Amino acid sequence: MRAAPTILHLDMDAFYASVEQASKPSLRGKAVIVGGLGPRGVVATASYEARRFGVHSAMPMGQARRLCPNGAYLIPRFSLYRQVSDVVMAMLRELSPLVEPLSLDEAFVDLEAGGVAFDSRSARETGERLRADIRAATGLSGSVGLAGSKMLAQVASEEAKPAGLLLIEPGTERELLAPMSVRTLPGVGPATGEHLRRAGITTVGELAEAGEDELVRMVGRSAGAGLYRMALGLDDRPVVAERDAKSVSVEDTFDVDLHDRVRIRGEVQRLADRCVQRLRGSGHSGRTIVLKVRRYDFSTLTRSETLRGPTDDPAVVREAAARLLEGVDTTGGVRLLGVGVSGLADYTQEDLFAQSLAAEPDGADGTDGADGTEGADRTDGAGGEAVAAGAAEAAAEGAQGAAGPPGDPEPAPERRWAAGSDVRHAVYGPGWVQGSGVGRVTVRFEQPGSEPGRVRTFRVDDPELEPSEPLPLVGADADPEDTP
Repeated sequence: MRAAPTILHLDMDAFYASVEQASKPSLRGKAVIVGGLGPRGVVATASYEARRFGVHSAMPMGQARRLCPNGAYLIPRFSLYRQVSDVVMAMLRELSPLVEPLSLDEAFVDLEAGGVAFDSRSARETGERLRADIRAATGLSGSVGLAGSKMLAQVASEEAKPAGLLLIEPGTERELLAPMSVRTLPGVGPATGEHLRRAGITTVGELAEAGEDELVRMVGRSAGAGLYRMALGLDDRPVVAERDAKSVSVEDTFDVDLHDRVRIRGEVQRLADRCVQRLRGSGHSGRTIVLKVRRYDFSTLTRSETLRGPTDDPAVVREAAARLLEGVDTTGGVRLLGVGVSGLADYTQEDLFAQSLAAEPDGADGTDGADGTEGADRTDGAGGEAVAAGAAEAAAEGAQGAAGPPGDPEPAPERRWAAGSDVRHAVYGPGWVQGSGVGRVTVRFEQPGSEPGRVRTFRVDDPELEPSEPLPLVGADADPEDTP
């Protein structure tokens, strides 16, 4: 624990939804919900306007639509979110060499290591300057917490939301924490919170009064000891600039349970290719291939196979995943499939016995053509958003793909335009999809920094309308009053 509040925690406010509001002028001040739009999709982020209706992250999308029927429901655009995140993270690295990203929109910073703060006054000035710089560069707001430990800085940023700054002076931790709900503490989820409530413990102060022995008896030695230390405000974890990934995995949840064994095999092959793409993107290879299957009754089976050496060969991963699938009964139907690679290394050892030179199986073309609307693409062990965010990313990747199994020699299906996706028209220029159906697609033509644009409707196969890359948000003339 430090004697000065020089650990900073930044958490961007409703990040995905705020980016969408800044990017789409007609949505500023409106309820915006980002996530998987299918029947089994989940909310990744909701704007503060949507949260007033009770919508929150990880909520089933169907429930969100019932609570907020007039909200704007959009697929996530992760390429744009990453661009904005890169700008923000670069600002943090200008403050200190010790920056520990937890996700695209959240990070710890050791201000003392950067020589920019040594006491409360300089720490507060640095935090306020950072918030102003982020606003100027992106048009977005972030909340900042400052404290003598990571845990307290994270609590402070949450209390400062939205668009605020809270500094916890060393020595005042217990007094500040005492009246707070136990759910305020990092890692205390609904299940633990309910378990503590049944024992008559609802605040952090009551948690501290219970004592370590009682908490160990209630929730186990490791969790009990950790809860007691947090209740006292104790946390000596350092800010770590690099965090090693433990595994890389991708998964999809399907709108309708899959029963066709051929289709299931095709989906596993497609997921294996996506997983390898993510693996290579992180600069790793891996030894252990993992298959995850969630069946119709929500029972989840996990199977794994360890290779002789690490690989990033898609054929090897596909073959291993296929072998693992042979040992799983999918008779009743499958609602989720996932493929992962663990035992990561930063080199590849060719396995001459892994049949890596075998001909690629039919349909293993690596296309993202599933109709899954909830899934995850993640590098485990590197922090990360709520599970809902990973779920939405897989939904976005498959949003405009074909509905059949990869490799089907069928005619191209009708073009699909997911709500929120970027388009460009040969005459009207850049815009975004408001909705589609019955052979028509409705587009609003506007861009970051513009006035709210006009809406036009086209045939889904209009040759002058094409998918487009997101326009950069950085440098847009965003009005601070219009961002949450």
